[in-house]
Amino acid sequence: MVLMPNTGHQINPMLPQFQIDTNFDLPTYLAEQKALVEKALDNSISIVYPEKIYEAMRYSLLAGGKRLRPILCLATCELAGGNIEMAMPTACALEMIHTMSLIHDDLPAMDNDDYRRGKLTNHKVYGEDIAILAGDGLLAYAFEFVATQTKNVLPQQVLEVIARLGKAVGAAGLVGGQVVDLASEGLSQVSEKTLHFIHTHKTGALLEASVVCGAILASASEINLQKLSRYAQNIGLAFQIVDDILDITATTEELGKTAGKDLEAQKATYPAIWGLEKSRCQAQILVQNAKAELEVFGEKALPLIALADFIISRTN
Repeated sequence: MVLMPNTGHQINPMLPQFQIDTNFDLPTYLAEQKALVEKALDNSISIVYPEKIYEAMRYSLLAGGKRLRPILCLATCELAGGNIEMAMPTACALEMIHTMSLIHDDLPAMDNDDYRRGKLTNHKVYGEDIAILAGDGLLAYAFEFVATQTKNVLPQQVLEVIARLGKAVGAAGLVGGQVVDLASEGLSQVSEKTLHFIHTHKTGALLEASVVCGAILASASEINLQKLSRYAQNIGLAFQIVDDILDITATTEELGKTAGKDLEAQKATYPAIWGLEKSRCQAQILVQNAKAELEVFGEKALPLIALADFIISRTN
């Protein structure tokens, strides 16, 4: 059995799947939310002197993608009684942080990849020096953007969001996961515990922050924050398991990045430990458990339920 992210509880394959009988139109919802996010991101950074760094920041920030993290933030804010306007600055900041991680992850010193989201990676267009600085610029600006652009939210909530984002991206989160990931490359054997640490920190921490920060902005209760946190921990690990599977089963064209990189770099992955079939099964169990955490919210949770299903059905 696999431990659930950041909890002492085991995945329960016998847990009844929480469902609401409805025809929620996820494709339309995603398209509408993504359009709002894209517009806000485009407006968030202007090109001023020195133009090259702002061009590099915008190049990767506006390169497309699912925008899953900002959409999760908007969805949980609305679930908790808030609105899109109060959550959009944090949603944009999450995408800025995520984009920074992709720029740096693609560098020769890390994963050394030439393509991201179907386009040349930042360092291939602007050089390694500017790519590093573009990532740094996006990371710093993310916190500035939350602090200066968030409206109609109590200062204490804004401060808590900034603290959560800092923890998610730092050594206790994304950075720590990346360090262990790099240290595990090429090892003949990596324990399941180590792999769990890598993915709950490198991928899961920012996904959890995306969900929880949206709810914090809307002043959600501590009990509801805990439920949403557990939901996010489960979908975060499921997301990474699916990523590991797609690296093996999808093509470069489908992924928008080089397929088979994990195998080539001898990275620790769930399929390498469990095999493809068990990995798919565990991802489904995690999503099942995630949706069970949403039962208390009723139909207001429909977007989050649909997004959980989307995570294990996606092809890129």
